[in-house]
Amino acid sequence: MTLYTKTFGRGPVLLFIVGGNGDSTVFEGVASELADRYKVVLYDRAGFARSPVDAVPADKLAADVEDARALLADEPGYVFGSSSGAIVALELLARHPSVVLKAVPHEPPLISVLPDRDEWLARMDGVYDLYVSDGPDAAMALFGQLVGMQRQAPPPGFEPPPAMREMFERMKVNVPFWFDHEFRPYPRHEPDLDALAASKDKLVLASGVESRGLLPYLPNVVLAEKLGVEVVEFPGDHLGYTRHPAEFAAQLHKVLS
Repeated sequence: MTLYTKTFGRGPVLLFIVGGNGDSTVFEGVASELADRYKVVLYDRAGFARSPVDAVPADKLAADVEDARALLADEPGYVFGSSSGAIVALELLARHPSVVLKAVPHEPPLISVLPDRDEWLARMDGVYDLYVSDGPDAAMALFGQLVGMQRQAPPPGFEPPPAMREMFERMKVNVPFWFDHEFRPYPRHEPDLDALAASKDKLVLASGVESRGLLPYLPNVVLAEKLGVEVVEFPGDHLGYTRHPAEFAAQLHKVLS
């Protein structure tokens, strides 16, 4: 297996771990804003379109963690992960703190830590059942309604650039892969709170200011309470790095500094 990777800039390593869309193209805007200060490493996690695998491991999360660790084998680095990638970032810090200078998990969907976890997991199981019966488009529409992430229509006359069009094509592979292999197990993962507490000086829990009160914001609130740290707000919502790349990069650099 060979992971798709792309590197920008020079400086200390800053590894970005993508979420359920599986395509690190979403980080290129914010990466370009940081390339004058960091060696930014983007990659597509194993199993997604540009990082194909022959077989998906039984414990995919553990495999994702080891892949991230391998990308930091030459020197420790900063780690930013969003959504499912934030769960990978948390688990990387818990299992291998020596390779992490600082971890910034942005809105990890750890439903397992919520007080009303059973209700939320039942709703997500309903989304998965709809995926099986009606396909990914119907399931994503319901998922967006439940978590407060409604699709935004592009402005009239908008023509996506070639890189974005290519990413949309890859999403036809990536979204089903996410549903099949991550949608149910990753939110059910129970983080090692003792291990995270031991490295909390390296941890910045990040949530989007526009996500307040919505499901993507809530797991970090619970983690912050349990670990005795604060939630740091970032511009935008769950996809703030795509919609506000300059402002998002500035906040990320601030917390890493």
